[in-house]
Amino acid sequence: MDDVKNILLVGVGGQGIILASTILSQAALLAGHDVKNNEVHGMAQRGGSVVAQIRFGSKVFSPVISRGRADYLISLEKLEALRYLDFCNGGTRVVVNSQEIVPVTVTSGGAEYPKDIEEVLHDRLEHVRFVDALSIARESGNEKTANVVLIGVMSRHLPFDEKLFCEAIASSVKEKFVDINIKAFYGGRNTVDAD
Repeated sequence: MDDVKNILLVGVGGQGIILASTILSQAALLAGHDVKNNEVHGMAQRGGSVVAQIRFGSKVFSPVISRGRADYLISLEKLEALRYLDFCNGGTRVVVNSQEIVPVTVTSGGAEYPKDIEEVLHDRLEHVRFVDALSIARESGNEKTANVVLIGVMSRHLPFDEKLFCEAIASSVKEKFVDINIKAFYGGRNTVDAD
Protein backbone atom coordinates (compact mmCIF):
# COMPACT_ATOMS: atom_id res chain seq x y z
CA MET A 1 0.00 0.00 0.00
CA ASP A 2 1.24 3.49 -0.87
CA ASP A 3 0.64 4.90 2.61
CA VAL A 4 2.53 2.15 4.44
CA LYS A 5 5.77 3.30 6.07
CA ASN A 6 8.65 1.07 7.13
CA ILE A 7 10.91 1.43 10.18
CA LEU A 8 13.99 -0.76 10.54
CA LEU A 9 15.73 -0.95 13.94
CA VAL A 10 19.13 -2.59 14.14
CA GLY A 11 21.74 -3.18 16.80
CA VAL A 12 23.29 -5.93 18.86
CA GLY A 13 21.94 -8.02 21.68
CA GLY A 14 21.44 -6.12 24.90
CA GLN A 15 20.94 -2.68 23.34
CA GLY A 16 17.16 -2.63 23.72
CA ILE A 17 15.99 -3.18 20.14
CA ILE A 18 12.93 -5.11 21.30
CA LEU A 19 11.88 -2.36 23.73
CA ALA A 20 12.44 0.29 21.04
CA SER A 21 10.30 -1.74 18.65
CA THR A 22 7.54 -1.98 21.26
CA ILE A 23 7.57 1.78 21.90
CA LEU A 24 7.51 2.69 18.20
CA SER A 25 4.78 0.15 17.43
CA GLN A 26 2.68 1.43 20.32
CA ALA A 27 3.11 5.06 19.18
CA ALA A 28 1.95 4.08 15.68
CA LEU A 29 -1.07 2.26 17.12
CA LEU A 30 -1.95 5.26 19.28
CA ALA A 31 -1.75 7.43 16.15
CA GLY A 32 -4.48 5.25 14.61
CA HIS A 33 -2.38 3.15 12.24
CA ASP A 34 -2.56 -0.52 11.47
CA VAL A 35 0.81 -1.90 12.64
CA LYS A 36 2.72 -5.08 11.94
CA ASN A 37 6.13 -5.85 13.42
CA ASN A 38 8.62 -8.63 13.84
CA GLU A 39 11.92 -9.08 15.62
CA VAL A 40 14.80 -11.38 14.94
CA HIS A 41 16.51 -11.79 18.28
CA GLY A 42 18.00 -15.26 18.29
CA MET A 43 21.46 -13.81 18.91
CA ALA A 44 20.30 -11.21 21.42
CA GLN A 45 21.73 -13.07 24.40
CA ARG A 46 25.12 -13.44 22.72
CA GLY A 47 25.66 -9.87 21.56
CA GLY A 48 24.86 -10.79 17.97
CA SER A 49 23.00 -8.76 15.38
CA VAL A 50 19.38 -7.95 16.22
CA VAL A 51 16.85 -6.45 13.83
CA ALA A 52 13.24 -5.37 14.26
CA GLN A 53 10.91 -4.38 11.45
CA ILE A 54 7.84 -2.17 11.92
CA ARG A 55 5.34 -1.34 9.20
CA PHE A 56 2.46 1.07 9.75
CA GLY A 57 -0.29 2.62 7.64
CA SER A 58 -4.01 2.38 6.95
CA LYS A 59 -3.75 -1.37 6.22
CA VAL A 60 -0.60 -3.45 6.56
CA PHE A 61 -0.55 -7.06 5.39
CA SER A 62 2.99 -8.14 6.25
CA PRO A 63 5.61 -7.19 8.83
CA VAL A 64 8.50 -7.82 6.42
CA ILE A 65 10.38 -4.88 4.89
CA SER A 66 11.82 -5.50 1.43
CA ARG A 67 15.36 -4.45 0.61
CA GLY A 68 15.50 -0.82 -0.49
CA ARG A 69 12.13 -0.03 1.12
CA ALA A 70 12.96 1.27 4.61
CA ASP A 71 11.64 4.78 5.16
CA TYR A 72 13.41 5.02 8.51
CA LEU A 73 16.47 3.26 9.91
CA ILE A 74 17.47 3.52 13.56
CA SER A 75 20.81 1.89 14.29
CA LEU A 76 22.05 1.48 17.86
CA GLU A 77 25.56 0.63 16.64
CA LYS A 78 27.59 1.95 13.69
CA LEU A 79 28.52 -1.34 12.02
CA GLU A 80 24.90 -2.51 12.13
CA ALA A 81 23.87 0.54 10.08
CA LEU A 82 26.37 -0.51 7.44
CA ARG A 83 25.21 -4.14 7.60
CA TYR A 84 21.60 -3.12 6.78
CA LEU A 85 22.42 -0.38 4.25
CA ASP A 86 20.81 -2.35 1.43
CA PHE A 87 17.40 -1.82 3.08
CA CYS A 88 17.76 1.94 2.53
CA ASN A 89 17.05 4.14 -0.47
CA GLY A 90 17.66 7.77 -1.38
CA GLY A 91 14.85 9.03 0.85
CA THR A 92 15.50 6.88 3.92
CA ARG A 93 15.89 8.85 7.16
CA VAL A 94 18.75 7.33 9.15
CA VAL A 95 19.75 7.89 12.77
CA VAL A 96 22.89 6.11 13.97
CA ASN A 97 24.30 5.84 17.47
CA SER A 98 28.02 6.65 17.22
CA GLN A 99 28.80 3.72 19.54
CA GLU A 100 31.09 0.97 18.24
CA ILE A 101 30.65 -2.55 19.64
CA VAL A 102 33.43 -4.73 18.30
CA PRO A 103 32.11 -8.13 17.16
CA VAL A 104 33.76 -11.43 18.08
CA THR A 105 35.04 -11.87 14.52
CA VAL A 106 37.14 -8.72 15.03
CA THR A 107 38.35 -9.49 18.56
CA SER A 108 39.39 -12.98 17.44
CA GLY A 109 41.43 -11.51 14.57
CA GLY A 110 39.22 -12.90 11.82
CA ALA A 111 38.10 -9.49 10.53
CA GLU A 112 38.67 -5.75 10.94
CA TYR A 113 36.16 -3.19 12.16
CA PRO A 114 35.59 -0.80 9.23
CA LYS A 115 37.10 2.64 9.84
CA ASP A 116 35.09 4.45 7.17
CA ILE A 117 31.49 3.68 8.24
CA GLU A 118 30.44 7.32 8.61
CA GLU A 119 31.97 8.24 5.26
CA VAL A 120 30.28 5.30 3.48
CA LEU A 121 26.89 6.11 4.98
CA HIS A 122 27.16 9.83 4.15
CA ASP A 123 28.21 8.96 0.58
CA ARG A 124 25.28 6.58 0.08
CA LEU A 125 22.51 8.33 2.01
CA GLU A 126 21.15 11.85 1.90
CA HIS A 127 19.49 11.92 5.33
CA VAL A 128 21.89 10.38 7.86
CA ARG A 129 22.60 11.68 11.33
CA PHE A 130 25.12 10.34 13.84
CA VAL A 131 24.27 10.87 17.50
CA ASP A 132 26.24 10.18 20.66
CA ALA A 133 23.21 8.53 22.20
CA LEU A 134 25.18 7.05 25.09
CA SER A 135 26.26 10.50 26.31
CA ILE A 136 22.72 11.86 26.04
CA ALA A 137 21.41 8.77 27.86
CA ARG A 138 23.96 9.25 30.65
CA GLU A 139 22.88 12.89 31.00
CA SER A 140 19.31 11.63 31.26
CA GLY A 141 20.31 9.37 34.13
CA ASN A 142 20.87 5.92 32.61
CA GLU A 143 22.96 4.86 29.62
CA LYS A 144 20.57 1.96 28.98
CA THR A 145 18.12 4.53 27.58
CA ALA A 146 20.26 5.16 24.47
CA ASN A 147 17.60 3.31 22.45
CA VAL A 148 14.96 5.80 23.60
CA VAL A 149 17.31 8.72 22.87
CA LEU A 150 17.44 7.54 19.24
CA ILE A 151 13.64 7.26 19.14
CA GLY A 152 13.57 10.87 20.32
CA VAL A 153 15.87 11.93 17.47
CA MET A 154 13.79 10.03 14.89
CA SER A 155 10.53 11.33 16.38
CA ARG A 156 11.16 14.62 14.56
CA HIS A 157 10.68 12.76 11.28
CA LEU A 158 7.87 10.36 12.19
CA PRO A 159 4.22 11.36 11.69
CA PHE A 160 3.21 10.93 15.35
CA ASP A 161 2.56 13.62 17.94
CA GLU A 162 5.26 13.72 20.63
CA LYS A 163 2.62 13.07 23.31
CA LEU A 164 1.96 9.68 21.73
CA PHE A 165 5.60 8.72 22.18
CA CYS A 166 5.34 9.62 25.86
CA GLU A 167 2.19 7.50 26.19
CA ALA A 168 3.91 4.63 24.39
CA ILE A 169 6.92 4.86 26.71
CA ALA A 170 4.66 4.93 29.77
CA SER A 171 2.86 1.77 28.63
CA SER A 172 6.06 -0.06 27.61
CA VAL A 173 8.42 0.32 30.57
CA LYS A 174 8.06 -0.33 34.28
CA GLU A 175 6.52 2.61 36.14
CA LYS A 176 9.73 3.42 38.03
CA PHE A 177 11.58 3.88 34.70
CA VAL A 178 8.99 6.02 32.89
CA ASP A 179 10.40 9.43 33.87
CA ILE A 180 13.99 8.60 32.99
CA ASN A 181 12.92 7.20 29.60
CA ILE A 182 10.83 10.26 28.82
CA LYS A 183 13.80 12.43 29.77
CA ALA A 184 15.98 10.37 27.39
CA PHE A 185 13.34 10.72 24.64
CA TYR A 186 13.41 14.51 24.94
CA GLY A 187 17.19 14.47 25.22
CA GLY A 188 17.25 12.97 21.74
CA ARG A 189 14.32 14.92 20.34
CA ASN A 190 15.80 18.25 21.39
CA THR A 191 19.04 17.61 19.46
CA VAL A 192 17.16 17.96 16.16
CA ASP A 193 15.19 20.80 14.62
CA ALA A 194 11.73 19.93 13.29
CA ASP A 195 11.46 19.64 9.53
